[in-house]
Amino acid sequence: MKAQCRLSPIYARTPEDIITNDDLATITDTSDAWIVSRTGIRERCKLAADENASDLGLAASRRALDGAGLDAQELTHIITATCTQDELSPSIACILAGGLGAGPVMAFDFNAACSGFLYGLSLVRAILVENLQARILFVCAEALTRRLNWTDRSTCVLFGDGASACVCSGESRAGDAVLEDVICQSDGALNRLITVGGGTSCAYAPGQAVGPEFFLSMNGRETYRHAVRRMTDVCAHILERNGLRMKDVDLFVPHQANIRIIEAVGNRLGADSGRVFTNVERYGNTSSASIPLALAQAREEGRVEPGCRVLATAFGAGLTWGAALLRF
Repeated sequence: MKAQCRLSPIYARTPEDIITNDDLATITDTSDAWIVSRTGIRERCKLAADENASDLGLAASRRALDGAGLDAQELTHIITATCTQDELSPSIACILAGGLGAGPVMAFDFNAACSGFLYGLSLVRAILVENLQARILFVCAEALTRRLNWTDRSTCVLFGDGASACVCSGESRAGDAVLEDVICQSDGALNRLITVGGGTSCAYAPGQAVGPEFFLSMNGRETYRHAVRRMTDVCAHILERNGLRMKDVDLFVPHQANIRIIEAVGNRLGADSGRVFTNVERYGNTSSASIPLALAQAREEGRVEPGCRVLATAFGAGLTWGAALLRF
């Protein structure tokens, strides 16, 4: 029997603290006009001092379970996409399992950076092939503001914090989305274009101040070039192998990294601007949480209705990228 991967409605959670462009102008050499003209971003959310990525994930997870009508102990898996774990170990997924009281569930994190939502869809689909009865809590949780150098205006203006959660299974429930297809790819030769430090290569002694390698670093020009080409190509590929054209897509949801990238990919694909969803001005780049935050908002605004086909695409550190077709 062929497994069908279905996603319950996505629930999002972002921190209450907002950082505007004017706020950033007080701590680094930038301005609202400079940021908006180059990125389209006007504000982003930032974790409070006593919050972690897992706290956002836990809040989103509770809402997702309630929305799906499930108890945590009915779950078989908890999977978290993140490149900003609370700690190297334990995983955010295990922290969530404990906070939810999920019991002996299989729980793990994985890191595909900003492509995490798409990579996660591929993972949950594979799990459902093995176990049609699986009930998977799929979470994206990111705390990128904890890895920003606030004096580097080329990167600190781009990123924000956020989380999302949904339940993936083979069960048919009203309001669920069906994963029609997903493609995930990478080019490890480009692994230095975007990096986030803090791992074991940062060999610090107790009491020693962290160095610049601890923080996010990005080659913006080269990242832009590869991101536009890879996302355009993978979207064309997934449409072709499903016998579709861009006009068959009701809503195009690209990774919310930069308005210039979004517009360049949309133009190359011939996407109607009215069918391209953006919220980058409000959240900035939330890495793996970017696409699910956009999908959750699109549903709330009535942009996603029953029968709609959505094309989503992303790129991230690694370099990773991918695309997915969802039918609501």
